[in-house]
Amino acid sequence: MKKKLIWIGTGTVMAIFILLIAAGNYFYNVAINRGEESVDLHGGGKSVTAAKLLSEEEEQRKLEEITDWTAKQDFELVEIESEDGLKLKARFLKNDTPSGKAVILAHGYKGNSEQMPGITKFYYEQGYDILKPDARGHGLSEGDYIGYGWHDRRDYVRWSSFLAEEAGAESIFLHGFSMGAATVLMASGEKLPEQVKGIIADSGYTTVLEELSHQLKYLYKLPSFPVMQITSVITKIRADYTFAEASAIDSVAKNKLPLLIIHGDQDALVPTEMGKRLFEEANSEKELWIVPGAGHTEAYTIAEDEYQEKLKAFWKKAIGN
Repeated sequence: MKKKLIWIGTGTVMAIFILLIAAGNYFYNVAINRGEESVDLHGGGKSVTAAKLLSEEEEQRKLEEITDWTAKQDFELVEIESEDGLKLKARFLKNDTPSGKAVILAHGYKGNSEQMPGITKFYYEQGYDILKPDARGHGLSEGDYIGYGWHDRRDYVRWSSFLAEEAGAESIFLHGFSMGAATVLMASGEKLPEQVKGIIADSGYTTVLEELSHQLKYLYKLPSFPVMQITSVITKIRADYTFAEASAIDSVAKNKLPLLIIHGDQDALVPTEMGKRLFEEANSEKELWIVPGAGHTEAYTIAEDEYQEKLKAFWKKAIGN
């Protein structure tokens, strides 16, 4: 009888272990492995405020204006090589009236460099050169996995050097949205070129572990432990990083550059509380703007004029003129 119980116990433990490994591999393939399909993330829909902001006619007119402007621009496809030998691509737009100012715009999860047309147009109208990279594992860039900003942080050091050395930029800002916001925050903890003057993070998360745990809870009704820990181990084996080490909150504590954190107070995809905690941990000159009524990355839609004025004031203060 005792021997039988031991066999049952051992079999149960082995079954649970196999189930957890299978679950970890499943979530790696869903969230980390490169794929063409986007995951329908919790909290990613349009907020009530954003939906009511413009009439269909106004929204269509604005979209057509931005689309028409974008189609007329001569974006150049540029390339760098990452530390680990990946070919990374970006779209670069040289301003017709050079000012020595440049911005790197960082897209979100499963996004690409063709996105963010509205903010691209605004930066260009302010005299900025625009660099829009495809993150590793996205768009035209190489990479078999999504790094959620962690390995990308060092890619952004290289992109910053590209702007300083190849494009002659004298003042560079890093401006990211969602995963892109976490990316620029993670990059802020690295040794960036002296030409980088400030960091703008719109709707960024604290750590990959916390963000994926948040999604796991709402999408699958599962607790973080032990699924996230198993998936993190698998990610370490297959992609060489863990969810806990991929931390924007640790990086921002090392940052010395001026920092503007933007977050919607209705953000369900990356909880607003994460933006507040990032602000609290930052030790540099910093500003937090919580936008009433804005869902995830909706601040520019909800409060475009104020957003633009916030950026202008931030640039002026960061550059010193």
